[in-house]
Amino acid sequence: MPTRSEVIARLTAGGAFELVEDHSPGYPLKIYRNGPKSMREVLQSTRVFDDRTFLIYGDEEITFREHFEQAAALAHFLRGAGVGKGDRVAIGMRNYPEWVIGFWACQAIGAVVVALNAWWTGAELTYALEDSAPMAMLIDGERLARLSTLIGGMNLKALVVARRNGAGPGGTDFAEAVAKRTAELPAADIGPSDYCTILYTSGTTGRPKGAVATQQNHITNYMNTLLSGAVARGLMGDFSEIAPADMPQGGSLQTFPFFHIGGLTGLYLSTGTGSKLAVMYKWNPAEAVQLVAKHKLSGVSGVPIVVRQLLESARASGADVSSVLGVSSGGAAVPPDLIRQIGKQFEQKAAPANGYGLTETTSAVITNSGADYFAHPDSIGRPVATAEVRFVDDSGKDLGNNQIGELWIRGANVIPGYWNKPDATEAAFGGGWFRTGDLGYQDDEGFCYVVDRKKDVIIRGGENVYCAEVEAAILEHPLVRDVAVVGLPDPEYGEQVAAVIQVGDRAQARALPDELRASLATTLARFKIPSAYQVTEEELPRTATGKVLKRELRSMFKAEPAASAAK
Repeated sequence: MPTRSEVIARLTAGGAFELVEDHSPGYPLKIYRNGPKSMREVLQSTRVFDDRTFLIYGDEEITFREHFEQAAALAHFLRGAGVGKGDRVAIGMRNYPEWVIGFWACQAIGAVVVALNAWWTGAELTYALEDSAPMAMLIDGERLARLSTLIGGMNLKALVVARRNGAGPGGTDFAEAVAKRTAELPAADIGPSDYCTILYTSGTTGRPKGAVATQQNHITNYMNTLLSGAVARGLMGDFSEIAPADMPQGGSLQTFPFFHIGGLTGLYLSTGTGSKLAVMYKWNPAEAVQLVAKHKLSGVSGVPIVVRQLLESARASGADVSSVLGVSSGGAAVPPDLIRQIGKQFEQKAAPANGYGLTETTSAVITNSGADYFAHPDSIGRPVATAEVRFVDDSGKDLGNNQIGELWIRGANVIPGYWNKPDATEAAFGGGWFRTGDLGYQDDEGFCYVVDRKKDVIIRGGENVYCAEVEAAILEHPLVRDVAVVGLPDPEYGEQVAAVIQVGDRAQARALPDELRASLATTLARFKIPSAYQVTEEELPRTATGKVLKRELRSMFKAEPAASAAK
């Protein structure tokens, strides 16, 4: 049988996955010669799936034909309201079918999707909306309630509200917006360099930054994922090119929220390959197992805690989940024992997979899967065919194999920068290389490993928590003199958020942790609120330059592990 590198070389030399070099940015990028030129083309390609089941939500099922006609109808509605190519359209809702339809309607006309974090508070949502200044909004009833005082002054061209039994004054109910079903998309000329999405991620100032991805960024991610499937078949000696419509229909359970790059990847991969896509109002392991069993879903993906709970629920219920052929985990560090558990529970018939990537790299740029993952469960894998990686020292000098340095990434997956933040863009992307802030190394076989993070970001259950933002919120309390937020290892969520707080009088601040949990809930999303606290009268340890020595602070929690946060 051929090796992995031999299979990739053969597949990318010609045909559907042929790679060529694009030197237009001033440095070489590997791009797919024969891939779609825009996400609109991906939507158009789904016409061949016709009456296949596509979206599953509870007892609701929507076919590919129904989805296309609704997306086309909504595209015409938005165009009629004055929304066009390059205009921002904010989508803020749970993982409803309407999220998917709204996303594709925007792609049909070249509008830029601003994906709002559905877990944000009203204040956090307000910041993102003021920063991105969308022309239109597609939201659900929950988000409408949080934003009711803001929306009136936004001068929107369209406000479409889903799952509310009426949109209220100034809005249009989603069902009304898609009532004029059609099989024809509005005319639009969309190219690879046109903007496609803005996803908000934590930034160096503690304020979220809008990561702007192009059509090419997402198409590259889409094609990379398709290539990984072709490589798996090639390793078994099968190099035939099979059209998606001629392949058995797969099905996946969507546990990542669509505002997360992992969720967005699952959304358009399922759409383009004619796969079923099952979505849920909120994560529920028992319901997830029922969905897998009932609809014979072949794939499940999610952060490690979600995958672990799914496996536990399947064991406890005895449900038949033998249809599962792939279990993908990411968004946080994946414990090696989870990979072993997947192998044992599915008798190594379901291939595990992990993708290392960030919002800035438009999802995975380093991947580990199948036999390689069972053999190297502590590795994030090897770079995808379109990505280059470097591990560098603090001066930017390349390091040799097995030497720990900061991971830099370049490729057609890497976004051009942040919305309206040129300084942050230059700092993170200058020279074409994205500085991840993660520390790791590459071994002699080409496998990559991440050992720590250089920048001060906590990743809890796949969500980024920026310490400066949490610290600023805690400092609003009158009893707090100083504070430092750190990440603690957690077997379920990857990390928990913990806070060390200096006060003037410890006895006076006895109730401070409970008070902070209550007050922070009004300004921060729940996943950002610390679950463990240490209160002290001592000054926090700092370096000569004034930086807090967070490594010393973490030791304060060794005898008292963080309590689980609200789920």
